[in-house]
Amino acid sequence: MNTKKIKLIIVLMLCVIATQAKISVASILTDHMVLQRNSEVKIWGMANANQKITVQAEWNNQKVSTIANSDGKWIVKIATSNAGGPYRVDVMSGNEKLTIKDVLLGEVWLCSGQSNMDMRMSGMTDSPINGSTDAFLAADNSQIRMFNVARKTALTPLDSCTGSWKVASSETVWDYSAVGYFFAKKLQAHFNVPVGIVNSSWGGSRIEAWIANDVIVKQTGAYKQTTTSQTAVHHRASNLYNGMIAPIVNFKFKGALWYQGESNLGNYYDYAALMADMVKNWRADFETPNLSFYYVQIAPYKYPNNKPTDAAFLREAQERALKLIPNSAIVSTIDIGEENNIHPAEKKLISDRLFLCALSETYNVKGLPYKSPSYKSMSVKDNVATLSFDHNVKGFHTAGKQVDCFEVAGADSVFYPATVSVKNGQLLVQSDKVMQAVAVRYAFKNYMDTRGFIFNTTGLPLLPFRTDSWQKK
Repeated sequence: MNTKKIKLIIVLMLCVIATQAKISVASILTDHMVLQRNSEVKIWGMANANQKITVQAEWNNQKVSTIANSDGKWIVKIATSNAGGPYRVDVMSGNEKLTIKDVLLGEVWLCSGQSNMDMRMSGMTDSPINGSTDAFLAADNSQIRMFNVARKTALTPLDSCTGSWKVASSETVWDYSAVGYFFAKKLQAHFNVPVGIVNSSWGGSRIEAWIANDVIVKQTGAYKQTTTSQTAVHHRASNLYNGMIAPIVNFKFKGALWYQGESNLGNYYDYAALMADMVKNWRADFETPNLSFYYVQIAPYKYPNNKPTDAAFLREAQERALKLIPNSAIVSTIDIGEENNIHPAEKKLISDRLFLCALSETYNVKGLPYKSPSYKSMSVKDNVATLSFDHNVKGFHTAGKQVDCFEVAGADSVFYPATVSVKNGQLLVQSDKVMQAVAVRYAFKNYMDTRGFIFNTTGLPLLPFRTDSWQKK
């Protein structure tokens, strides 16, 4: 064979090698990740079309193979075992091998929403996190890891996102979602297993942005509001679902924590249905029909550009969503709001309440009080309204403070400040200015100029409520 032919063959061989794409895995599948224990997880990525891929997980050493489709996409399912690690996951094709190292099996939760969920342990401008210094001092824990999904908008669903798994330490925890970190810390300490948190949040985002297009388009009013030429990118319908949820739908989660709503005050009337649609959408796409979903009721704040009860009606919509979303629970923040700060510093208490929900409903720990008291019924005699409640355990207390956020109205629908007293697990409410009580409201404003609230005997605050169904006033 002459020299020219040899050179030509070599060139052709090099061209073939050069055109062969290396195998890759999804961007969330990195070193230090946590996978859901005792379940079936997915490992997925890209390769050449029709290329054979084999995945081997160290915890069971079983090999699972598949063939990349015509677009080069591939995916396999692997059974996970009890909590443990560190393990390695090998992805192989021919002579090529890619290894994911320091993989733990444990409990994995998704955190999502707007700035109060995204708020890091380091705090925000003029907004601290209570207890952050103590948290940093005790942060070194290789059993807790977090993946922050980088902000990304897209008009169509994406396959990949940007981020990396960070092991908890005094150097990394400052960039953890505060709600997510405190929740993970409780969960890890209680079960003594690894905990992974995926934080996919964007400050100021609307709920419409977190819902897939084929779902949100059916909510015609909300869809129209969020698809105008003036709509901000993090408000636009489906934008954040496409860029920050779609890339992780193959990842296995035990449950989701949601803290959002401040940016939807303007269409509070749509919110309950929107959240129900979002949860149904996520559960279908995550292929987890019973995915636990626990969410935070927005905190009191004196919104400068809104009507005095906009946030109250949004909170009401959030509570109403409970009846629309199976396997869900709500936690109240009515007692920790700040008049001039939309980002309450008390994130640990929120996480503690979310943890109680998870412990009770997801992990089936019996006998825990985790539901805030909620309005049940009212009877009226003269000017005294007697109110009954669900989940008030052994009654109520006021933490030794005066509670002055009750209002009473008569048939004229005009509300006046009212006094309240506790009697046999019920609340008696009245006002000298209302001779025949017709309706009662409790903490039903954006922000209440009071430090006194009603709690049940386990310390959970009474959910704000109104007994009327009058048009917005």
